[in-house]
Amino acid sequence: QVQVVESGGGLVQPGGSLRLSCAASGSAFAIGAMGWYRQTPGKQRELVATITSGGSTNYVDSVNGRFTISRDNAKNTAYLQMNGLKPEDTAVYYCSVRVLSWPARTTWGQGTQVTVSS
Repeated sequence: QVQVVESGGGLVQPGGSLRLSCAASGSAFAIGAMGWYRQTPGKQRELVATITSGGSTNYVDSVNGRFTISRDNAKNTAYLQMNGLKPEDTAVYYCSVRVLSWPARTTWGQGTQVTVSS
C-alpha cells in the first residue's frame, strides 16, 4: 500500500517563501508523475504543478515564475518551492502520486495547510 506524506506547510507573510515536500513510500511499482494541487473551502481542487519521472514540468499560470516543482527519484520525493507568496495562495496543498501498477492509479496525501497572511 502506497503512502503519501506531505510536509512543510505553515503560516508565512506575503512575499515570503515555503518549501513543501511529498514523500511516497511502500510502492511495489514504479512511480510516475507527481503533482501538487490545492483547494480552498467551497472550491474545486486545482492543479498547481506537475513533474514527470523524466523531469518535465507543468504549472498553472498563476504560479508560473514563483513556484518551482522538483523531485528526487531515488527517494520518491517531490518538492514545491514557493516564493513570492500571495494571500490568494492560501489553501490546503495536496500531493498526488501516479503509481505505475496495472492499471495505474493515483494516490493522494492528506494535505498540508499553507496560509499567507500579515
